[in-house]
Amino acid sequence: MVSDKTRRSAFIEKNLGLVHSCAGRFRGRGIEYDDLYSAGCMGLIKACDGFDESRGVCFSTYAVPVILGEIKKLFRDGGTVKVSRSIKELGLRINAAREHHMKLFGTEMTVGQLAQELNESPEAVALAIRASMPAMSLTPENDDGEDRQMDIPVDSPEEELADRISLEEVLAALPEEDQQLIRLRFYGGRTQSDTAKLLHTTQVQISRRERKILKLMREKLLDG
Repeated sequence: MVSDKTRRSAFIEKNLGLVHSCAGRFRGRGIEYDDLYSAGCMGLIKACDGFDESRGVCFSTYAVPVILGEIKKLFRDGGTVKVSRSIKELGLRINAAREHHMKLFGTEMTVGQLAQELNESPEAVALAIRASMPAMSLTPENDDGEDRQMDIPVDSPEEELADRISLEEVLAALPEEDQQLIRLRFYGGRTQSDTAKLLHTTQVQISRRERKILKLMREKLLDG
């Protein structure tokens, strides 16, 4: 039997296209698309939890104003995404799962593996990972203004952070349509067929573009 939590996650993931549609309205207004998308995802989650189908209203009709409200709030807050308690708690669970997996297998878990392990949607996992990234500095200043190393109980945090930053930089340098494809596929957990529908193209074209983009990203990361 499918649990309510699983159905909720599947429903949220199914409607991520609404977030992309709403976030796209605010491109070029001074806030990065990733932050617009993160705020929109929070709005989608709120809409999902507050939706009452007995009122006879289509979900998209109800959800779009809620998503737009969260994005507009982002501008009022100066571009800062306020992280909910549930996202923070998921971030802690993700860190624990990653460390456990690393100790057992010596490899980093993918977003998909984390989602399956924690019974969460890939989008929620990606959002929690992104929200936790700027939470602390690796080299804060002490009272004398000198850098000191913070003791963080993870394996090679500097290398992990550097890898993430490098990946984000390479991704940000891609054309907008290529960024959207990669984010749908590997951050949003979408299949090639779903991505093709959202981007109004075919699965074959998505497959070809994806291989080409990943090859380019790999070359840039290796060159860096």
